[in-house]
Amino acid sequence: MKFLKPGRVGIVTKGRYAGKKVVIVKVLDEGTKAHPFGHALVAGIERYPSKVTKRMSKKRITKRSKVKPFIKVTNYNHIMPTRYTLDMDTIKGTLSADTFKEPTQREEAKKTVKKAFEERYQSGKNKWFFTPLRF
Repeated sequence: MKFLKPGRVGIVTKGRYAGKKVVIVKVLDEGTKAHPFGHALVAGIERYPSKVTKRMSKKRITKRSKVKPFIKVTNYNHIMPTRYTLDMDTIKGTLSADTFKEPTQREEAKKTVKKAFEERYQSGKNKWFFTPLRF
């Protein structure tokens, strides 16, 4: 049964972003010429937003509500899927296999992912996704 589908939330288990939450944007089961193994295009949170209280000023709240995203091609073996899903339609259109070929496209994709994540955080949806894992 195929459970790594677009929208599934997972946790990266190896590498630089180990322990960070990601959303699977696109799955490539057969692989490609560049990556000849089953892999997924993922968008995740490198730096989570900080805690915010009522006493803080608006300026401080906006600064602490920033999200730093990352996008990555990840092997299936390095993603631990969770039971959660996240519908990120805005990201699906911007992230593709060609995005990773040129640095300028990669930066543009990161900006759109950042905007989408921050909108979702501001609206209060999926609060669990924007809190770091504690282990």
